[in-house]
Amino acid sequence: MRAEAQNNADKIRKSLDLLRQRLGWDTAQHRLEEFNARVEDPNLWDDPAAAQKLMRERQGLVDAMETYTSMKQELEDQIELIEMGEMEDDDEIVAEAEAALSGLVKKAAQKELEALLNGETDGNDAFLEIKAGAGGTEANDWAQMLSRMYVRWADKRGFEVELQEETPGTEAGIKSVTYQIKGKNAYGWLKSESGTHRLVRISPFGKGTRETSFAAVGAYPVIDDNIEIEVNPADIRIDTYRSSGAGGQHVNTTDSAVRITHHPTGIVVTSSEKSQHQNRDIAMKALKSRLYQLELDRRNAEVNALHEAKGDAGWGNQIRSYVLQPYQMVKDLRTNYETADTQGVLDGDLDAFMEATLAMQVAGKSRADAQAED
Repeated sequence: MRAEAQNNADKIRKSLDLLRQRLGWDTAQHRLEEFNARVEDPNLWDDPAAAQKLMRERQGLVDAMETYTSMKQELEDQIELIEMGEMEDDDEIVAEAEAALSGLVKKAAQKELEALLNGETDGNDAFLEIKAGAGGTEANDWAQMLSRMYVRWADKRGFEVELQEETPGTEAGIKSVTYQIKGKNAYGWLKSESGTHRLVRISPFGKGTRETSFAAVGAYPVIDDNIEIEVNPADIRIDTYRSSGAGGQHVNTTDSAVRITHHPTGIVVTSSEKSQHQNRDIAMKALKSRLYQLELDRRNAEVNALHEAKGDAGWGNQIRSYVLQPYQMVKDLRTNYETADTQGVLDGDLDAFMEATLAMQVAGKSRADAQAED
């Protein structure tokens, strides 16, 4: 094989080796047999929540095994075609097989990154909060731009977006918004977005000056019923009120809301559904998700981006910078990944940034290391 094709084949083998390791291939078939035996239990659906969790775990294992097997077979098939084409001096077959290998490199790298989404709650739905920083109308408008960006990102992935709470700005934009985003690995992807996002642009509000605005983004996993989070009724206050907010083309909106305040932590969550019963249930789930995340933070030795996002939305907590003037650039300050396609990013093209964060985890590189190389 030519050097480029050999290099691509080596990259694919490396990705497959990592996938095999993370999958635990040597025991995967045995684990699948155990899942199948449990699925056949006639009492399985006596506990619907546990049954659904079991079915998701089984399907996840099946998908991972099929992905590994199919990519391994495709690699072998393309190498065989290249060798056959070279023996028969058929340049067309060789070119087609080499092109297929090049595509498989990208697919294998993507699956390798997705394999990192194996945390306890990575596969869960997510609550996404966006809060405007200091700066009045400019910051409120920036928060709304981020809101639009994430809704578009979710829509491109086929995720469902439900508006939980929205507080409009006084003149324009929003002061805060909370969404529940439903889809496979929603939290696993969105957790990398927690932190402060900085915008530099010419003010669209008649000033004609260059302005810097900040907004804080926080992602939290929607907690499964099987994870027990105790909430003392004496620690919370529940308020009901009528909500307002425009929503959007891809966002479900409602007319009523419930706000729950957790006094020991200061956490405030809200929900807007069509019945007060739904409001209380969803708001309580959101509160438990936040409390669960706090507990995870306490277990972690390092302060992660989510913890940093609890500070003020300002210079010290930045994870990403969006510069629209005097040049066009979006740069992640943790990974140093950057692009000049600012409009594409603001239209929801965020996968490359999320993948770069996962790739940083593969390399074992810390945020400080990445910034030191800048």
